Amino acid sequence: MTALVRMRLAGFLRTGRAVAPLLAGLITLGTLYGGGRAQPAEAYGVSAVVLFPVLAWQTKILLDVEPDVQRRLAQVAVGAARERSAGLLAAGVAALVTVAVALLFPWLVGGISGPVDPGDRSIPVGLALGLWAHLLAVPAAVALGALASRASVGSAGYGVAVLALGGVGAVVLGLSGSVAPWLAPPIMATARTTGGDAAALTLLGLTVWALAWSVVVVGGYLWRRRAQG
Repeated sequence: MTALVRMRLAGFLRTGRAVAPLLAGLITLGTLYGGGRAQPAEAYGVSAVVLFPVLAWQTKILLDVEPDVQRRLAQVAVGAARERSAGLLAAGVAALVTVAVALLFPWLVGGISGPVDPGDRSIPVGLALGLWAHLLAVPAAVALGALASRASVGSAGYGVAVLALGGVGAVVLGLSGSVAPWLAPPIMATARTTGGDAAALTLLGLTVWALAWSVVVVGGYLWRRRAQG
């Protein structure tokens, strides 16, 4: 399965498909940090929100690179479960690389405020919360992108619709006062938490929420894959 993960990542890079989501992420982050400096926790919380649809789109592109015939051959060679797991793992690795770029980017463009006094611990705390917020977005974004992939929905049009609905829904349903916030991953709630009082119990609850949502959506992806054959 490791070889299959490497093959899919290599195909994603060699075909140049990785360029579009990378540029989209850099442009989005450049726009975000172009408005001035912010504290690390607040900046990274918003960064995780705007990066979520980019990571989902990146996952869809990565999974769509492989031709359908080659994907079926991989199922025969390693089994359906391993073939599907390899795709999700490859997407996860690609997402983590993008997250690393997103965490480094504001320091390169001066988008992060420094400590106000020698005892100020906003930088290390903000880095920890920022890393948590971005890592929390990864499984949800990978799950959404996989659900929108061609192997899951069968056509590019349906895939774009799923991706757009999931990305917009994550923001709209995540707004304060939403009637059904549980239908979306907690990316908006995470941003509010990093910008305010990040209590340990709140962080734990958001983590469980994000993982549970991701498991449900991945389950839908696997069900669709079995239905598609």
